[in-house]
Amino acid sequence: MTLDTSMLDQREYGNLIGSDKVEGTAVYGADDSKIGTIERVMIDKLSGRVSYVVLAFGGFLGLGNDHYPLPWQSLKYDTRLGGYVTGVTEEQLRGAPKYSDEREWDWGDLATGRKVDDYYGIKLA
Repeated sequence: MTLDTSMLDQREYGNLIGSDKVEGTAVYGADDSKIGTIERVMIDKLSGRVSYVVLAFGGFLGLGNDHYPLPWQSLKYDTRLGGYVTGVTEEQLRGAPKYSDEREWDWGDLATGRKVDDYYGIKLA
């Protein structure tokens, strides 16, 4: 089976990128070391803006990963690394809000989102 690369290229248009291409992308810390991968993109239904990504971190070969919601604005794409860079350190990530099983996290609870934003120092307008 061959991969049709023309389909992959169609998921990027200028500054726009398909969510399926963001998922699985590496995330690097301030020292350019890989700290995890983007597992999911969370989009605000009303505004259409990306609010969070869920970073998969820890575990071995994808098993036993913890899931860390990161505010989207804490990430910047780095073409040199081919992934997203955040100022979050691995040490800071270890103390961050997380979940092991998605049933443990209530995305509909505004206080949960505020807890994540507050932890990373994100001020919403």
